[in-house]
This record gives sequence, C-alpha cells and structure tokens, in this order.
Amino acid sequence: MANYTASDIKALRERTGAGMLDVKRALDEADGDAEKALELIRVKGLKGVSKREGRSASDGLVAANVSATPDGEGEVGVLVEVNSETDFVAKNVTFIGLAEKVLAAAVSSGARDADALLAAEIDGAPLQSAVDNTAATLGEKIVVRRVARVAGEKVAVYLHKVNKDLPPQVGVLVATDAAGASVAKDIAMHIAAYSPTFLSRDDVPAETVESERRIAEETSRNEGKPEAALARIVEGRLNGFFKEAVLLEQAFAKDQKKTVAQVLAESGGSVTGFVRYRVGA
Repeated sequence: MANYTASDIKALRERTGAGMLDVKRALDEADGDAEKALELIRVKGLKGVSKREGRSASDGLVAANVSATPDGEGEVGVLVEVNSETDFVAKNVTFIGLAEKVLAAAVSSGARDADALLAAEIDGAPLQSAVDNTAATLGEKIVVRRVARVAGEKVAVYLHKVNKDLPPQVGVLVATDAAGASVAKDIAMHIAAYSPTFLSRDDVPAETVESERRIAEETSRNEGKPEAALARIVEGRLNGFFKEAVLLEQAFAKDQKKTVAQVLAESGGSVTGFVRYRVGA
C-alpha cells in the first residue's frame, strides 16, 4: 500500500483542485510521491482538455492593476476576468496564481482583447500555455474571458466580493481628472452596485435611443394613454431609461437625493471613463 496520509491528500487537493478519488488514485500510482502524483494529475488533465471545450465556465474572478502611464502624466487601469467552471476552483491557490499571471501579462503586453492577451508571452511561453497547463492540473475548463484598459489623470479601482469566501467577482475601474479623484472610489462602488451602461447621454447610440423611444410609444399606446399627452409621456419614459442606464444621471448610491453628476460637480471634478465587469455576466 502506498505510503501517504490524509494530510497528503488534503495538500494535493488544495494544490490541484482535483477530486478526492482522483488524488488518491494518483498517490497510489505514484507510491505516495506527491510531486509524481501532481504530474500524473496534470497529464490526465491535459488529455481531457478537448473534452472540456463544450463545458460552461461561468464562475471565476476579476483582478485589476493601476499604474502610472509611461509619460508619468496619468494612470492606466487594467481589469481582467478569468473564468472557471466552479467556485471551488475559483478560490484555489493555483487558479488565483494563474489569474495573477493573466493580469501581469495584460499589464505588460498592452493587450486590449482576450485573443491578444492569450498570445502574449509570459515565462517564455504564450499565456495560452499557462492556461492549458493550469486547466490540466485543476481538471476544469478555464477561460480568459476579457480584458479592459482605462486611462486618465487618475484611475480608481474597486473589487467586490459577492461571497466572503471567494475572490472578487465584481470589478470596476473609474478614470477621473485630478479633482474628481476625491470621489472616484465612492463612484466606483456606486458603479459596482448600480451597473450603468453609459457615462453620459452623449454616449448612448442613436439607434438605442430610437429603440427605447419606440418601445415607450408602443407601450403608452397599448396602455390607452391620450394622444395629446403621448409625446410628454414618451419623453418621460425615455428620461427614465437615461436615469437607469447613464452613470451621470443615476441617483448616487450614498445619497439618493443627488445624482452622480451633482456629486462630481460638488467635487469640481469629472469622470472621463469607466468599465465594470461581473463574473459570468
């Protein structure tokens, strides 16, 4: 019988995220040698990579970094989302270590989409290789889903845990001018909670506005609203859409009597850009 203990099983499970039976089989085959068992688990996992392609990876984490721009006159924030199949793997140290590599590659490469990021070199090989190797070790499909970059005079970051036992699953970057930095963190927290789609009305595509106007008009007619009041009702409903979707027009999370625009005006600053990710959304 192979010479290993329950503590050895626990340690290897924590390193790999593999199931207990898989770990025990690997330790049996490796005569209790943890490193050899780890290699066996990885080899088995690599063989199963193609089988996992069709599986869903909707758990995981977000990670972010903020650093000075090359000219030193501003800051740039980078936000990445890395997905796993289960929350068990999402909190695994090996998976978290991979996410740190993904973020480092995003920062150093300047990649602006997932494909470019996966092609970026880290530790002398494409990031995709590290993803495949980690997927093999953990026995789950792993996806580098997306990456975003936000630059400005100042960039604030907010990462939110929806479960205290898991890594952050909501991430926000907010770029402001220097004056806006004093309220940037509060606004980042607001964005995490209220998930605006656009910064200002000017950022809403014309076709989106027309679609919302058409829906508002059709809804009002179906409700039997009087024709004479139709235009006013439609505009009111359109304004309601803006108040829900546009950051500057949303009621501020920490003071519902003010809009985000009013909070910024009081600080003398402005928001120049933002991005929000929620894992799996």
